[in-house]
Amino acid sequence: MILSAYVARRFLRLLLMIAAIFGAILFLIDIVEQIRRFSGQGIGLAGAAGLSALNITGSFYSILPLITVLAGIALFLSMSRSSELVAIRASGRSGIRVLAAPALAAALAGALCVAVVNPMVAATAKRYDAAVARIESDNGQTVSLSDDAVWLRQALSTQNADGSRTQGQVVIRANRASPDATTLYDATFMVFAPDTGPTRRIDAREARLASGAWQLTDVKEWPLTEMNPEAMAKTMSQLELPTDLTAARIRDSFGRPEAIPIWQLPGFIKGLERAGFSAQRHKVWLQMELARPLLMAAMVAIAAAFTMRHMRGRKMGMLVLGAFGCGIGLFFLRNLAQVLGDNGGIPPVLAGWAPPVAALLFALGALLRLEDG
Repeated sequence: MILSAYVARRFLRLLLMIAAIFGAILFLIDIVEQIRRFSGQGIGLAGAAGLSALNITGSFYSILPLITVLAGIALFLSMSRSSELVAIRASGRSGIRVLAAPALAAALAGALCVAVVNPMVAATAKRYDAAVARIESDNGQTVSLSDDAVWLRQALSTQNADGSRTQGQVVIRANRASPDATTLYDATFMVFAPDTGPTRRIDAREARLASGAWQLTDVKEWPLTEMNPEAMAKTMSQLELPTDLTAARIRDSFGRPEAIPIWQLPGFIKGLERAGFSAQRHKVWLQMELARPLLMAAMVAIAAAFTMRHMRGRKMGMLVLGAFGCGIGLFFLRNLAQVLGDNGGIPPVLAGWAPPVAALLFALGALLRLEDG
């Protein structure tokens, strides 16, 4: 137990040191990029540093598996050079037991990252987007959420005369949106009933999102169930249309699943599906985040399969290169599985769990073969 705690502490120390080095490198590179991007707005070095601190969290979080494999390589190399591995193996402890401590430490670090760092990444990503929108809006321009229009879809519950409720859909199109996505301009609302198709069309010069409703200004409404909708059309200065959308949900719908904290993701997926959106990308990301602790443990196992031995000379360099190459290969295999999962080619559970499970089995097989040899 004392030996396992010693190995785990050394691994965590190396993990934190390498993570700090990579974080500093990412921070310096991103400062240069922010200064280049907003040179005309005069944000200054302090402003660029603030934007960089918010922006690098996502990049840093995505490369944590590669940082883990580097920490594993550094751990086993240092133990090999100091002959600690030789002494440990001579005491009768197997290579699998030596690996168990740093692999468990990596898994616990991965679980901590999912529980704590993931929500921090989501929060800083939103603050960065808001800061960029604030800087760009100083020029009086309105941010558009797509090249030509903004498209939304929401669920709509209407009460019938007999007291029952009918679940429908509303498709929303707007030419522009405000930076915080709470105001739509030149918006069209198409109301669809489950069985009869489109029932109403509502045009509004401006649609402002309030608590539980869209507040429409300069409205014209057409009843599409009538023979002559234009003759029955009505114009109003104000109209409220119920909605279950929020500003955060609208922004997240156009953004990446990474922008949603892991604790809110299951509920967000249910909300998307209830509103008629596809939640495939969010389901894949949820499974990949749940599998992150296993992925980090697999990275340590890959490092051990190549470097947990007494090495000298050129052979050491080749084995280190092989360990890092396999870590990069697993990193890209995971990204490929994510793409296949996002496109519906494989189920989300397979996309999230297959790469780390396969890598862990490969590494354990190589270690067992080394033990037998």
